[in-house]
Amino acid sequence: MMHCTMDDLLALQAGEASGWARKHLETCAVCRAELDILYQRVAQLKALPGLRAPRDRWPAVRAVVLAGRDRRRRVWRAGTLAAAAALAGVLLLRPWGTDLEGQLVQAQQRSATLESTLQQVGGGGDGRVMSGREAALASALEDRIAAIDGQLAERQAEELEALNLWRQRADLMQQLVQVRVTRANYVGL
Repeated sequence: MMHCTMDDLLALQAGEASGWARKHLETCAVCRAELDILYQRVAQLKALPGLRAPRDRWPAVRAVVLAGRDRRRRVWRAGTLAAAAALAGVLLLRPWGTDLEGQLVQAQQRSATLESTLQQVGGGGDGRVMSGREAALASALEDRIAAIDGQLAERQAEELEALNLWRQRADLMQQLVQVRVTRANYVGL
């Protein structure tokens, strides 16, 4: 015996079935049971809650972003005020130019840091080819640094003169580092 297909059952449920499917349904318990199950499934699907679009979250997101921005602004304002107060304290408690020894130590440390950086970048003995311009510039800077080193070694200069020499040395070291780093970057291309 041939039973109704799912298409036949759906047509029966919609009221558009063929005459054969209607007659068969009257005599076949299996097909009636399948049609009952189909009605139950349709009822269960209709009982499901309707899908609603999620609520608009933009106002909540905007509020969080604005609160974060306001918090960062307050932190920056407080930090700026603290820095201004610290600077005012330094200016009031210690007039400029009286701490030559501290400035001298700072210039010496800067020079030492740049010399260390120069050694890390490669002091020139790494076998890489330099352009003539770079080689001349590096050589001139190294000569000027050597001259300053000679002045610092041969005499004990007064603090102000020593400070100026150390600052010049640090500036020259900075320029030499820039020449070496530029060359290293171009070789890396």
